[in-house]
Formats: sequence, structure tokens, C-alpha cells
Amino acid sequence: MKKSTTQEIANFVATYQKKKSIHTHWGIPIVGYAAAEDPLFQDLKTAVSPTHALPQDLLANVRTVISFFLPFPKSVTSTNSKERLSSPEWAVSYLETNELIKELGLHLKEFFSKSGAEVVTIPATHNWIKDKLISNWSHRHVAVIAGLGRFGLNNMLITDQGCCGRVGSLLTSAVIEPDPRPAGEACLYKYDGSCKKCVRKCVNEALFEDSFDRFRCYDQLLKNVEEHKAVGYADVCGKCLAAVPCSHSNPVTLKLKAKKGQK
Repeated sequence: MKKSTTQEIANFVATYQKKKSIHTHWGIPIVGYAAAEDPLFQDLKTAVSPTHALPQDLLANVRTVISFFLPFPKSVTSTNSKERLSSPEWAVSYLETNELIKELGLHLKEFFSKSGAEVVTIPATHNWIKDKLISNWSHRHVAVIAGLGRFGLNNMLITDQGCCGRVGSLLTSAVIEPDPRPAGEACLYKYDGSCKKCVRKCVNEALFEDSFDRFRCYDQLLKNVEEHKAVGYADVCGKCLAAVPCSHSNPVTLKLKAKKGQK
């Protein structure tokens, strides 16, 4: 079931981006699986918010939580590496990926229904308490539990394909073996203190070594909403993701491989 589900996700993304109306060309998705009873889900009520949902709150007979990362192409990331406001390409990719996550969820509902399993989908964004800007279902935290990666200093999920992309997740009553979580850090700053480029890249001074001002960050997102309103509600920025070591790879893994090669 795990292999067929992962392949189904990859196939759907590959076919979806062939539509003439789609401008984004995603890389191969990374998919991870977590057992719904994993105790780390309970920990999210402390790590994220007391109101963060448990899998059982969303699907009574849930057995597995599926998380996936949809990587942006380097061509999109490169457009967002300069200027204060997000590039039009980055805004479009954000909006198109949110729609892809919605359509993928609906597709997987049909896919799992063939074996009698239920699926509950979750919107890509805006699952939050608006006055606190805190999520009631954090796709990124769920992705960590499912083994997709680790958090960087920029508060983004760093996967083996970096952090430039979007994360989605859903719940199913199907039983799928959970994936192991990586033991080591993926962020160079957290690994050995050698990088703080994301902090320097933050255009609204919301990100620091020891803190993150989510309200200053959101103020910048709203400026991009106004800038890109012709294409949709693009409350996005992405400056701390673009043109940094973790944009499209796990830099700690690369560093360790380089050290090993020098021996």
C-alpha cells in the first residue's frame, strides 16, 4: 500500500502539471507516513497550539497520516532571490500548488475508496487562529512526524530536496507502515552554527537567531497579497527560502558527504 500510494501521488502530480493552464513544473514529490497514534501528535498541542487537532479529531477511525512535499523548480526559486516583494513566478507557484494539494486530496479520496478506506483532506493553508497566526493543523510539523525532514532556522521544513516547495497532508483509515524520522539536523546553523543566511534574507526583519516575529512576517505577506492580487490571494514571501543552502537540498547531508570524501 505504501509503494502504490507514493507512486499514485507522483503520477498525479506529473499528469496535473501537463495541463495548459498550469505554469509550475514540480519535482518528484517526497511522501512520508506516520502512525496516527504516534505520541508526537499530542506534543503538537504544546509545540504549536493547545488547539492543534489530533488525527482522531478529524477522522475517528484514522490509522495513518500521509504527508507530502511538492518541490518547486529551481527556475522559480531563482526569480525570488532578489527584490523586496515576491516574484510573480513565486506567487503563481504558491497559488497553483495550493490548488494542486486540494485536487490531489480529492484524487486520493477516490484512490483509497477502492479498497474501502476513508480519507479526510485538509486545506493547504489558512488552517489557523487568525488573530494569533497559529495553525490548528500544521502541515510542516506533521511532515516532521512523518519523517520528511527537520526544521531550519527559517522555520521551514528542510527535506532531502530542500525547503522550496509546499507541504500537504491528509488522514486515512488505511493501515500503512510509518516511516522513520531522520536523526540528524538538516539546517547548517542548527548543525554547526555555520549559516544564518535566511536571517539576513528576511526583508521585514521578522527572523532572528533566537526568535521569530510572525506578525511582522505576516505584514510582509499582506504586501505581497496587494502586489499580486491580479493572480489571486498570494499571501506568500519566500525570501528566507530562496538562494540559501537549503533551498533545494539538505546542506548538512552534502557537508557530511564532502567530509567523508576528503578522508
